[in-house]
Amino acid sequence: MLGLEYFTFEEQWSPLFLAFMLLLTAAYFAVTGPLSSRFQGSEPVSAGRKLLFVSGMLSMYIAQGGPVSLLGHTMFSFHMVSMAMSYLVATPLLILGIPVWLWRSFDRVNPFGRSLGFLTRPVLSAVLFNGLFSLYHFPAIHDFVMLNFWVHRAYYLILFIASILMWWSILQPIPEKDRSTGLAKMGFIFLNMVLLTPACALIIFASEPMYATYSDPAIWAKAMGYCVSGDPSALLNRFGGPEFFGVMDPKVDQRVGGIIMKFFQEIIFASMLAYVFFHWYKRENEEDDPLPAEVSSASGMLS
Repeated sequence: MLGLEYFTFEEQWSPLFLAFMLLLTAAYFAVTGPLSSRFQGSEPVSAGRKLLFVSGMLSMYIAQGGPVSLLGHTMFSFHMVSMAMSYLVATPLLILGIPVWLWRSFDRVNPFGRSLGFLTRPVLSAVLFNGLFSLYHFPAIHDFVMLNFWVHRAYYLILFIASILMWWSILQPIPEKDRSTGLAKMGFIFLNMVLLTPACALIIFASEPMYATYSDPAIWAKAMGYCVSGDPSALLNRFGGPEFFGVMDPKVDQRVGGIIMKFFQEIIFASMLAYVFFHWYKRENEEDDPLPAEVSSASGMLS
């Protein structure tokens, strides 16, 4: 399906990356389980929070190590699915999956907290993440990154860190450090939705394919050489180019990719907007009613 049958198990599932992700997951369960007593203020971690963390790790693995990653080298639309899963789905799940007491422990020993704390400021973190994401999708930069293995790895790591900073400003997992009002958070979410729009629009409305990685057979083969074994030139002899795997014309595939990214962003941020509004509205109502719940209930019965 989609050409996956032409690649080996190792090429589709990246066993080394899978082992790394499993190791991190095992470390999480050890720290939140038998080793939790070593952390100040530790409490039992709910099954729901653990599920969030595992879901985040699974999303990251599928996007960066599973078949979606491989397909992202043959079709631009899958590249965008990989980006959305990595930075809009996996990151917030991982942040929410880590218990508050563990975040507090990390914050106490974090050597960069004071010097780099300004990077978590909402507007700056939004501009940083969306700017790096948009910059990456300029054709010349995208093709350069895809053709240079260590640059590719470094850029993706930087994007991941930037996405953590961006989501941190929205979610702020340490309650006593959450100084943003619900209205401010909603404005910040809207800002993120706006900042990514120009890059998506550029991709969606381009009159021709923008990326040589998905349209030039020689460049495609070189980029594929970083995720499959053997001589990249053999890919050209065997398949001829990326169009062998494409179920759409390259221009259509590119437009679908831009739509997918914007769709993911709109759905996820709209859901987050509803979540923030609900909690903000609930908190505002509680502040408007200074009487304890029992007193309010009794007053209602007497009236």
